[in-house]
Amino acid sequence: MADVKYVFVTGGVTSSLGKGIISASLAKLLQARGYSVTIQKLDPYINVDPGTLNPYEHGECYVTLDGAETDLDLGHYERFLNVPTSQANNVTTGRIYQSVINKERKGDYLGKTVQVIPHITDEIKRRIKLVGSCDKYDIVITEIGGTVGDIESLPYIESVRQLKWELGPQNCIVIHLTLVPYLSSTGESKTKPTQHSVKELLETGIQPDVLVLRTERHLNEDIKRKVALFCNVEENAVIESVDVSTIYEVPIKMLEQGLDRIIIKKMALPVNAEPPLVEWREFLTKLKNPKHSISVGIVGKYVELPDAYKSIAESFIHSGAMNECEINIEYIHSEEITEKNVKDKLNGLNGILVAPGFGSRGIDGKIFTARYARENNIPFFGICLGMQCAVIEFARNVLKLEGAHSTEINHKTKYPVIDLMEEQKSIIDKGGTMRLGGYRCIIDRNSKTYSAYQKDEIVERHRHRYEFNNKFYDEIKNHGMSPVGINPESGLVEIIEIPDHKWYIGVQFHPEYSSTVINPHPLFVSFVKACIG
Repeated sequence: MADVKYVFVTGGVTSSLGKGIISASLAKLLQARGYSVTIQKLDPYINVDPGTLNPYEHGECYVTLDGAETDLDLGHYERFLNVPTSQANNVTTGRIYQSVINKERKGDYLGKTVQVIPHITDEIKRRIKLVGSCDKYDIVITEIGGTVGDIESLPYIESVRQLKWELGPQNCIVIHLTLVPYLSSTGESKTKPTQHSVKELLETGIQPDVLVLRTERHLNEDIKRKVALFCNVEENAVIESVDVSTIYEVPIKMLEQGLDRIIIKKMALPVNAEPPLVEWREFLTKLKNPKHSISVGIVGKYVELPDAYKSIAESFIHSGAMNECEINIEYIHSEEITEKNVKDKLNGLNGILVAPGFGSRGIDGKIFTARYARENNIPFFGICLGMQCAVIEFARNVLKLEGAHSTEINHKTKYPVIDLMEEQKSIIDKGGTMRLGGYRCIIDRNSKTYSAYQKDEIVERHRHRYEFNNKFYDEIKNHGMSPVGINPESGLVEIIEIPDHKWYIGVQFHPEYSSTVINPHPLFVSFVKACIG
């Protein structure tokens, strides 16, 4: 296909309406119709990436295979499309300005006054087209973060206006997502917020092509007709997005209303056969008709905001459906777990996952949790810091190395079972300086991990600075904790497990980042199976 087609998804009225899910759902449908699609997120904040943001601020930081720290929406894109994203799929205002300022310092603008228009908008347009320029994609969907009317979103909206003019109406489509609130006092759904939001968009010079109305209750045809009339949009291009029990139903709802068909027609593309979505529907059937039910505890320090562990929660949905099992997740604050109350806090759980994180807050609770799971033969899954806590606990209570710790928490510990790599010791900057992205790992064939993966070599995504200290390798292995996954280049330990335990595995990487609807992560599938058993 000669011309790449661009679809922009903007939001109005309020944030968190689900632009990412609508973008991912549309992409899924277009992909199922035979088009190659990718999705990009433009984030209006000035951070260069979310890598230095507190999870309370922004939810989890997602990591791509090529080592980009990105917005959590990229996780949704991958989970829906089953295609990896990259550095180019997430752009922030910080990155745009950094690039423009660097060019200005080098003299690339030949002494001109550097301004938002054209220099910032040109850089935004360059980044948008960069994803589509690699010949792999027929359609690029770009989600613009924030809400229309926000000061920080204006350069992005202006860039879309320019692209719409440059590329023409068939190559550049705008979907606007808004809210139609229901007033219980009058028993009515109100369209005025949508009208105001579209008016705001029109003031920037953009007429939306499609409106998606987020709503608690089904909207009647009169409401859709009214929205179409007042917002200058075709009636069939007003789509309802009603609340559903799971985000994975959204593609089906969008298919039923023909969102993909409308977009294809507006872009003058061939309308290929309607997608059957067989595997997707099978997944939903299993998800809604479980044969088993288990409770799994996620022990972490950001549990007040479940978005901090978004990919883990979604991995449990994928692996739960695979095992035809309903998984009730209990979020347990690691700061509240002590040596005395650990049994009460974790009582009744079929399995325990100790979540990733940074810093000393709540680490004791994670260490007590690892010990409780080990001594009581409860399936245990430690991810990143969770794996490190399992090693610390084992060193203290089995090897009797009193005060064994990670140098991240206690740099004077006598037994640094978790330590910095040599090349990390001189790094001062926090942003983008960890071991990031995909790294190889060779798995021991005589392990539960191998039984899960069914292969010798894997590539998994990392986001951490501290590592298993190989000075303690032999001692730990001789006492019953096996390092069963090793990075072939560096010799670093990536996976530990306790062979005598029902299921006790810790991984230094983040398996949750690569679990998708169609390919649930094998370790999560195996862990859930052990919890059911």
